[in-house]
Amino acid sequence: MHTLVLNAGYEPLAVVSFKRALMLVLNNKATILAGSADLTVHSANREFELPTVILLARYVRVSNSRAIPVSRRGVLRRDGHNCAYCGRYANTIDHVQPKSRGGRDSWENLVAACLKCNNKKGDKTLAEIGWSLSFSPKMPTGLSWVVRGAEKVDPVWSNYLALANAA
Repeated sequence: MHTLVLNAGYEPLAVVSFKRALMLVLNNKATILAGSADLTVHSANREFELPTVILLARYVRVSNSRAIPVSRRGVLRRDGHNCAYCGRYANTIDHVQPKSRGGRDSWENLVAACLKCNNKKGDKTLAEIGWSLSFSPKMPTGLSWVVRGAEKVDPVWSNYLALANAA
């Protein structure tokens, strides 16, 4: 069970465990906006519904650059685990411009690739082997990429995430 954390201005910040969310509420650092009435946690003398959305009491400053760090897992997720060259299931990543030829670890230079295509391409450029990409790789956008842990969105969060998209 996970909880969406909203900044004091209702901006989505992160997704945390329900234990962390309860600790924020119990320490008066957050209030529960939405909870799961059918799921409760019991202490020695109190009962709490599991929070699904909490609002921080104080505003937390977030850096202006919300650049998403490049990772193998992120590239595979962005490309839907589909090989950029043949479209089959991909479990490796490939540098479009090989590292040995000045290619960098960036969203624009990394794509998901199946093992067969990755080995066949090797240390060559696309022009050298006559291949092309069906899309231009770029940094992903959207709240599920900016809000840490929001890969799987709880239906209860949709209203709060919609508010952030509208702003």
